[in-house]
Amino acid sequence: MRVCIRVFGIVQGVGFRPTVKRHADACDIAGSVSNKGPYVEIFAEGSEECVNSFIKQIQEEPPKRAVILKLDVENVESGEDGIHKVESETDSKEKFQIIESEKEEGEIFVSPDIAICPECKKELYDKNDRRYLHPFINCTCCGPRLTILDSMPYDRVRTSMGEFPMCEKCEYEYTHAETRRFDAQPVCCNDCGPEVYLLGRKERGANAIRYTRKVISEGGIVAVKGIGGFHLCCDAAKEETVARLRQRKKRPMKPFAVMMKDLDVVRRECETEPHLEEILDGHQKPIILLPKKEGGTLCESVAPDNPKIGVMLPYAPVQLLLFDYQDETKVSDCLVMTSANTSGAPICRDDEDALNELSGLCDVILSHDRKIRLRADDTVMDFYRGEPYMIRRSRGYAPLPFMMGNEFKGQVLAVGGELKNAFCIGKNQLFYPSPYIGDMGDVRTVKALKESVKRMEELLETKPQIVACDMHPSYNTRAAAEEMGLPVFLVQHHYAHILSCMAENEWTTEKKVIGVSFDGTGYGTDGTIWGGEILLADYDSFTRWGCIEPFAQTGGDVSAKEGWRIAVSLLGKIYGKENALQIIETLGLCEPKLAKLQFTMEERGINTVQSTSAGRLFDAVSAILDIRKSSTFEGEASTSLQFAAEKWLDAQKKKIAGSEDFAESGIITDYEELKSISDVAQKSVVEKNNSINQNIKADLYYLPTLSLVKELAERKLAGENSNQLALHFHRRLAEMIVSACEKAREETGINTVALSGGVYQNKLLLDYSVTMLEERGFHVLRHHLLPPNDGGISLGQAVAAMRSLQKGE
Repeated sequence: MRVCIRVFGIVQGVGFRPTVKRHADACDIAGSVSNKGPYVEIFAEGSEECVNSFIKQIQEEPPKRAVILKLDVENVESGEDGIHKVESETDSKEKFQIIESEKEEGEIFVSPDIAICPECKKELYDKNDRRYLHPFINCTCCGPRLTILDSMPYDRVRTSMGEFPMCEKCEYEYTHAETRRFDAQPVCCNDCGPEVYLLGRKERGANAIRYTRKVISEGGIVAVKGIGGFHLCCDAAKEETVARLRQRKKRPMKPFAVMMKDLDVVRRECETEPHLEEILDGHQKPIILLPKKEGGTLCESVAPDNPKIGVMLPYAPVQLLLFDYQDETKVSDCLVMTSANTSGAPICRDDEDALNELSGLCDVILSHDRKIRLRADDTVMDFYRGEPYMIRRSRGYAPLPFMMGNEFKGQVLAVGGELKNAFCIGKNQLFYPSPYIGDMGDVRTVKALKESVKRMEELLETKPQIVACDMHPSYNTRAAAEEMGLPVFLVQHHYAHILSCMAENEWTTEKKVIGVSFDGTGYGTDGTIWGGEILLADYDSFTRWGCIEPFAQTGGDVSAKEGWRIAVSLLGKIYGKENALQIIETLGLCEPKLAKLQFTMEERGINTVQSTSAGRLFDAVSAILDIRKSSTFEGEASTSLQFAAEKWLDAQKKKIAGSEDFAESGIITDYEELKSISDVAQKSVVEKNNSINQNIKADLYYLPTLSLVKELAERKLAGENSNQLALHFHRRLAEMIVSACEKAREETGINTVALSGGVYQNKLLLDYSVTMLEERGFHVLRHHLLPPNDGGISLGQAVAAMRSLQKGE
């Protein structure tokens, strides 16, 4: 019996061919295996029983890190045209061979980088092993993949490891099936691999690591080159050191990630559970948000006023060596490990970047000479209902694709959001989100986006027919898209959010959803700022069905950082500008003179836009409740509001449950000004050319958020507890959302709700929304392994662009 087997999925860079050879030898199979780029191709010849056993072993016992998405088996005739002839035992030393890889067009699956495996970690600290303390130890099951890859198929000559010829011992392991490093492309050792060194100093190799450890132990700050870029690192228990890092990095409040030596340390410092530990210590090793334990050793400046810590375990050998090495230096078992970049710039990946941007931030730079081809920042993950809930999708997960139906045909590029940028390449039914790039307000990040797009297009062998981007006319991502020489397809921001949720959940193309898209800022089709939206959507178009009540967002970009400005605007709208002044002063939002100035700007339309931003609503409530009046990083005021609510909830030992009643939730009909805004929206010119078919409902449904703000302000003035009011805000807003969805279902018959947008990073609002929707019989789509924030919208943009190709737009 002779067959050709084609295996599709994550089969490159995971030791698939060596595993196939071992199974072939065990099953007495003659033939060959090779990488084709899109798939692994196997020719197998033997008895029917042996061939069937061989196929079963491939399916049931693939390499640890492989993911088989499809396996095709075809009977072939020996010598058939176009089919490689299987060499007989007399033609070759071995019956079954790994043969030279060949490139073919088709679907491509690129393996993400894989954290160090337990076997390599054991060898790293084995004094009798020849790779003892080797900073680049790896095997078939672990090590860099995406970040060192030049092109497919994945072979050493097409990686940055191709610059390092193997020594005789490594080459033996690489070429012999009985070894752990058989066909491991990055294989190397202390004699033939890359080397670590200090920039601007003479120390190299072991001396460089010892010096770096000494600097850390003495309270210094170091930059360390890892797999996907540099980190800034220091002792997480030293308050003075961490405070100095904050000062140098100009990052006063945003939490730092902490790398802990092992799971025992994590259990000492944080509340954890087995299902969290399984992923925390798995082969992806993301940053996971965990509650702090009281009495831990971490200093307050690691995560000021934050009940959680972003925790990860060492995933690169050099990181393990920072904790434990052959010297007398004692290093903390908790290290701050934050992305090494200046504010707004992408993570540094080479020596030039590090010298230019990090010299003023750290005391020493530990680098190495293995080139990073593609940046990959750390993945950040939360958990909801025992399942991953992604915050930032990058190392270990990107560029694993999301798979749509076979009706998706074409090749597209989507450049993603302005903040938390990640782009996406669509190739027929496969959509590949990139690793995290960064915020596009900096020209260096825009450059990194363009470089990464080019690299990913080469790896995935794509030639996009169209590029999708956000509608906002001033975004750098839109400018970058317009410079790519492709037709540009504009996708409304909140529609992209909902599409990303639908696509992640493999939602059918025939059915509509009620999309709840709540975030900070998005350019609306009427030229105003949207952000608290209820959309009726499918893959082809959307209708804006409802939103939170509009308000004036005065102050331009600064209003996104100063929630008190939004609070002043809302209170002025609720009480009238003169009547609001006393309330504003009593609440301590600002001086009356400053409030009057803001009202004047609003009246004259100076630096003022109409907005329905849910993120700004959260900021305003945070200011009114005297929790945070302004933010030093995106989301600070709104997350502080969430923490305050959760603090009250914990104190009362209450369980998040469903709603009590919806009596206060309904359509607002007594605001003439809101009706006027609605009329303007209805008459707005809809972009029809080169854009999604975007519609605005004749009579928008307004969530009564002004009445909620009024209630909160008056209860705060009456002396009620801010934490309790914060919880009330979350609950009432969720009730309003659910009430809106019920009303939309009555009108349309749609029973599926998709929840997306950065506001839904707030798990308290998420849990209220999901629980109450499910209680009322809705089918709820939510995110899992794609962020609900702007880091996930490129998938939605790409899906929209692909549909436009099919419709011939």
